[in-house]
Amino acid sequence: MGLYIETRVRTDIETLWERTQEPSRHQRWDLRFTEIDRLPGESDEPRRFRYATRVLPFLTVTGTGVSAGERHRADGGRVSALRFASRHPLSLIAEGSGYWRYEPAGQEIRFFTGYDYRVRWGRFGRAADRLVFRPLMGWATAWSFDRLRLWCERDISPERTLASALAEVAVRLLAVVAVALWLTPVVVPAVAVGAVLLPPAPWTPAARRCLRRPPARTAEPALLATLEQA
Repeated sequence: MGLYIETRVRTDIETLWERTQEPSRHQRWDLRFTEIDRLPGESDEPRRFRYATRVLPFLTVTGTGVSAGERHRADGGRVSALRFASRHPLSLIAEGSGYWRYEPAGQEIRFFTGYDYRVRWGRFGRAADRLVFRPLMGWATAWSFDRLRLWCERDISPERTLASALAEVAVRLLAVVAVALWLTPVVVPAVAVGAVLLPPAPWTPAARRCLRRPPARTAEPALLATLEQA
């Protein structure tokens, strides 16, 4: 898989499963989606769903997907797999697939994902994906995973953690502006670097807390092969 993100969450597996598999809860913490809706009549697995991402106030990109999960595995873990696609002409992603794994590890759940996708727009699309879009998707996934962790471990709602993150960014920017206005310009770059590298508050989501490379070769779950294209 092209992208890999991993976190460890101190919670029970049922809570984590519910907050990741139920569309109304999933869309609350995942920065990549504005809306996730199960299609009418899709109650059994595999389940079909529709997703939407608001790129700009006047632009929303939509797509569809199909997913299935295994809740009862011999190792006590769980797994879900999905395929997704978008016919929206402004969607860089044409189609893709991925999985989520839930592996008990003592008092924690090792929660990780692997996914990849095919882009459109030819050479321009491939270049835009490699230079901008793919790094942004990796960051957004990791940030969202940490947001989910804070919701499960500290009971801080996704709405509150988003507000905290925005407030923290504003404070860091104001600090840089204040230095630029009141002190010598020579120190501004150092302050700007410090504002970026300073660790976030414990209650603020941070992509840097997640593992971004698989610790070992990770195979796709067999469940993925059973899903038809979205």
